[in-house]
Amino acid sequence: MANHFFPYLYGIATCLLLIQAIRVMSRGFVANNFPKNKNVFFNKLHGDRTGQVTIHPELLNEEGRVTDEDLLTVRFSSDIDPPQSAEKSSD
Repeated sequence: MANHFFPYLYGIATCLLLIQAIRVMSRGFVANNFPKNKNVFFNKLHGDRTGQVTIHPELLNEEGRVTDEDLLTVRFSSDIDPPQSAEKSSD
């Protein structure tokens, strides 16, 4: 008896996924047709952040100040440039 319901469940799932895909694609089409001067509108709502610096929270210590600890860096074997030291050389 359960075999009779599988085509209906499959059809309902397909229709729901199709509706969701249409909704997502329509948002993309609407965003693409949005006026090109959207930055002016955005800046009026959220304020202009030109010149402001954003610090990642991982760089802050417990007191909320930028940490002075050594930071871990990662290099990949395909890099051809030699690693650069953060400290100035005496040469």
